[in-house]
Amino acid sequence: MAELNTGDGGGKKGSKKVRSKKSNAKVDLTAMVDLAFLLITFFMLTTSLSKPQSMDLGLPDKEKPNEDKTDIKVDQRRTMTIIMGKDNKIKWFHGLLDSPEQGGAPADAVYGKNGIRKEILKRVTSIPQITGDKDKGMIVIIKPSKKSTYRNLVDILDEMAICNVPTYAIVNEITPEEQKLVDEMNK
Repeated sequence: MAELNTGDGGGKKGSKKVRSKKSNAKVDLTAMVDLAFLLITFFMLTTSLSKPQSMDLGLPDKEKPNEDKTDIKVDQRRTMTIIMGKDNKIKWFHGLLDSPEQGGAPADAVYGKNGIRKEILKRVTSIPQITGDKDKGMIVIIKPSKKSTYRNLVDILDEMAICNVPTYAIVNEITPEEQKLVDEMNK
């Protein structure tokens, strides 16, 4: 039991008068300690902690062995492919690699607002005008190579969120032609 003693328990020493001894006043602090723990518990349970900020990333379901793979045809005017290499290097092209769209031949880029973001923003605004349908926006295919880093992938995903790209996909398969671009980047 917690208690608080107040007073010294008697009169002055050396005084000639005999006084009756006063008992010490005691305050029981057990209830106060219980109340403090109850309040701490209450506030810990009722406050909302900061939630980690994350980006929603939809992943495909696992393939079933009997399921046929069907290639999805995408309008090449809407497609931009970003290939990531080692040492923070990026190559991108608009359309198909064999026949890129106007101004979309394979080019080097860097991360940031003066690099790949500038190219993405340019196409995010121009593609709905080209297709004539505001619902048919840009599609970005992100292809990380074996030498690229996880940080680079997160940086590209951040660029997708910053530029409000409506559709993007992370693809692990790199074609032999694209592998030549990767080898050229990694030199």
